[in-house]
Amino acid sequence: MRISRHAYYFIFMSLFSVVVSFWLHAFPSDTAGLVAILCFSAVIVSALIISWAAEAAEFSISQGLAVAIVALLQVVPEFMVEAVIAWHKDIDLMMANFTGSNRLLMGVGWPLIFITADVYSRIKDGKKIDYISLRTENIVEILALFISSLYFIVVLLKRDLQVYDGIFLGVVFLSYMYILHVLPEEDEEKKEDLLAMPRALVSVTNERKRGILLFVLFLIGGATMWAVADPFLNSMKEVAGAFGIGTFVFVQWVAPFLSEFPEKVTAFYWARTIRLAPMALLNMVSSKVNQWTLLVSMIPIVYSLSMGRVSTIPLDVHHLEEILLSMMMTFYGCATLAKLRFTRGNAITLFILWLAQFLYPVHFNFLPDLPIVGNNSRLIVSVIFGVLTIYEVARHRREIRPYEGIRETVRLAKMKLEAAK
Repeated sequence: MRISRHAYYFIFMSLFSVVVSFWLHAFPSDTAGLVAILCFSAVIVSALIISWAAEAAEFSISQGLAVAIVALLQVVPEFMVEAVIAWHKDIDLMMANFTGSNRLLMGVGWPLIFITADVYSRIKDGKKIDYISLRTENIVEILALFISSLYFIVVLLKRDLQVYDGIFLGVVFLSYMYILHVLPEEDEEKKEDLLAMPRALVSVTNERKRGILLFVLFLIGGATMWAVADPFLNSMKEVAGAFGIGTFVFVQWVAPFLSEFPEKVTAFYWARTIRLAPMALLNMVSSKVNQWTLLVSMIPIVYSLSMGRVSTIPLDVHHLEEILLSMMMTFYGCATLAKLRFTRGNAITLFILWLAQFLYPVHFNFLPDLPIVGNNSRLIVSVIFGVLTIYEVARHRREIRPYEGIRETVRLAKMKLEAAK
């Protein structure tokens, strides 16, 4: 029987993941550079395996179950890193990783989807695109982001993160997933829209063999992420120190970039087809919902398990500023999506403000001290996001019709329930 080249790729990647995981634990090395290279490579490879298998799984199980499983699997790499940090009770790095991953996703991911679709539209059709449209029922994703962001006001006011905060955000996530489950199946994505590797998995006609294959790939990818998460974190600290970069900054941006990279490859692939640009943007929005609810809900739970009792995570001024900036950025993101159009101006604004706080993570040294905020870059950018959120809502108030979106969502859910009878 002839084995396709895609099968060889999967075999090679799986063996690489297993060997690296075994090597890191059986033969621990004192060479930080070697460990970092092995860890970074294993994270990328295992995240790719999980991402491709997750995409293929959508064609093997029911739509509702697929949405739930895929959403969970796509955040496995980020979860593993965050769980290790929470287990070690490093509050600074906990805040760095989850706030960095959220802002990277919105400030870079969302704009790049628009840019990718726009560039390919100009190449293929000679036309620019001014916006990416969403559907009325996408109010579900927007409300999930908005409600969870509102709750972070409570976290900021009480200056801590507790298990009941995690429970609330977990309930928001489960509610969001349930609503997606009761909506009609999507029919936009076809097998030909998949990348070559997940398409090769879907092409396995025997359902039993395909199911076993997907399970094995999920197992290898998940086990690798679990095995390398601890040395991955330690190697990042070593590399950060070697380059004179603060560990907080390194963990805030490098870890999320590596763990989110494979999933974003798929989204950008969809965006370049132009027709699937809305689905690519929604992929990013869904990832943001997952991180802003389920990922954060896990932190106080793992922290408490590590402490051996139900514990409170105290937040200092630095942590509160990071959360405030992430929250205000999310409010602006909700405002841009509420009109069901993500425009060129929205994309440019998000990226420029993300870049500003990335280049100046603590202070805008070129500014004098301003009233209340001084020249604190996090506070200044937070205020700008707040002003822009109000402006966005006021400018497009006639286009923002949440009740219409809710009614359409209920109508579609009823339609699916009636069809199932």
